[in-house]
Amino acid sequence: MALVQDQPKDTSANIESPINYRPMTDEDLPIAYELSQVVKWPHRMEDWKMVMRLGNSFVAEEDGTPIGTALCWSHGDKHSSLGMVIVSPEKQGRGIGRKLMNQVLNNIGDDKSVILFATPSGQPLYESFNFKATGKVHQHQAIVQQPSSSAPLESGSLRLTTLEDHKSIIALAEQACGIARSEMIADVMSFGEGIALEENNQITGFALMRPFGRGYAIGPVIASTKENAKALIQYWVNAYEGQFVRIDIPADSNLSSWLTEIGLPQVDTVVEMVRGESPERDEKIRQYALVSQALG
Repeated sequence: MALVQDQPKDTSANIESPINYRPMTDEDLPIAYELSQVVKWPHRMEDWKMVMRLGNSFVAEEDGTPIGTALCWSHGDKHSSLGMVIVSPEKQGRGIGRKLMNQVLNNIGDDKSVILFATPSGQPLYESFNFKATGKVHQHQAIVQQPSSSAPLESGSLRLTTLEDHKSIIALAEQACGIARSEMIADVMSFGEGIALEENNQITGFALMRPFGRGYAIGPVIASTKENAKALIQYWVNAYEGQFVRIDIPADSNLSSWLTEIGLPQVDTVVEMVRGESPERDEKIRQYALVSQALG
């Protein structure tokens, strides 16, 4: 996810210190976390550590203090993504977001396509870097009040995942997303939980659940049909009664109305944007929920 507002403002009355752009270090994490709190993002310190260890991170620094962040992640030889673009609100309007974008895009290089998820305020900046809108993502969340009856499976059965399932789960994720997912999936499964859809002794779908933000996040969810995706999601909703649960879904998954019906209303929408070629995704299976707006 990316949030910047790089509109110019009058700074003639202030003498501004020079901005230094450099790689982020572990020592920057507390201030990066504070920046995300200021702009009302839900990320915990543990969530920041996850996105940092999976990618490359940069900060904008003024007088020795980070005032902006931007991260990027590699997804194989052809694709990458960027996110966590934050500029301290009182420092916006000085081109800091644009320069952070340059840092990240230079790190990625010209040989890969780049994916991001933009807030409406950040979209004009990304369009100036030749990003094109390719879709929308709906954010649904709430405290689960009363679990609904289980959504019926079209076929197969559900079971908890095991270590032996990791290879099959990664292969399904890469088939559905069209990008490399091994490192990210392995990281999520190292501290989260998983449910698998099994048919004829073969995994044909799955949904992961992990601590995130104000509670828990469902995702990714990979399935061959909408009904099977609903069954996978419903399992975790029922299992986490009384807990805050979030899920980010592609708008064209057509799950928003159903999620609202089971008690997870839509609270926000972001725009998926791509610079370069979009990933080639398998039409027989798809991603019904993202890992996060940062990681896709």
